[in-house]
Amino acid sequence: MNIFVCVKQVPDTETKIVPTSDKSFVELSNIKWIMNPYDEFAVEQALLVKQSNPAANITVVRVGSKQSSEALRTAMAMGADEGILVQTDEQLDAFMTATALKGAIEKSGKTPDLIFCGKQAIDTDSLQVPQLLAQLLNLPSVSVVVNYEQSEKTLKLQREVDGGSLEIYEVDTPCLVACNKGLNTPRYASLPGIMKAKKKPLQEISLQDAGVSIDEKKVQYSNFRLPEEKPAGKVFDAQEDSNQQEVVANVINLLRTEAKVL
Repeated sequence: MNIFVCVKQVPDTETKIVPTSDKSFVELSNIKWIMNPYDEFAVEQALLVKQSNPAANITVVRVGSKQSSEALRTAMAMGADEGILVQTDEQLDAFMTATALKGAIEKSGKTPDLIFCGKQAIDTDSLQVPQLLAQLLNLPSVSVVVNYEQSEKTLKLQREVDGGSLEIYEVDTPCLVACNKGLNTPRYASLPGIMKAKKKPLQEISLQDAGVSIDEKKVQYSNFRLPEEKPAGKVFDAQEDSNQQEVVANVINLLRTEAKVL
């Protein structure tokens, strides 16, 4: 069984984001990078499948720069067998990313039985790459998956929909599964796993080798800017009984005239 897991490296949620001088993107030089949290659920699910299929091979795939490839090593430290990096310093849109992932999977020489992805990346929040990749590979896909059951070549998957309801799908493999929070509890990479990861094979291919041209970009980014600072809040002293009625009247007036929530 050949299992592929697509991972992305994203800024740590505590990182302070600053736009570039030309406002075409954000400054990347001083960012702390982490594996996209939803992709951690994808890696963990692949490892759980391998526990039931010891002969399975897990390949993690990432599109991005060579200088920051911690996400691949982290996944291999968790237990993945090998990694593929599609090396590029360009900022790709969702279609180009999916095309690069498709090219990397095909370059591996392995026919995928299962492909796991996170449901979305926490930086761009586009929720497009898993579905695009499945379409490019002509595979069925189920997204926002919170429960996974497998019997031979059939999967029974539960996915969340609006309102907290669940949909249940039965799908034959090969297929793509986009994972959501709650599907499992990702494990921590152990020290022996971290040491072993340094010796696991990591293939590097160029964007061109993956069949992607930078001219294919369908989305151009512009005018990145920080949100406007919120005005200082207003504090009212209503501890004294004598001024409580006046304070309440002032608050209600501000909710109507400024906040406009009443």
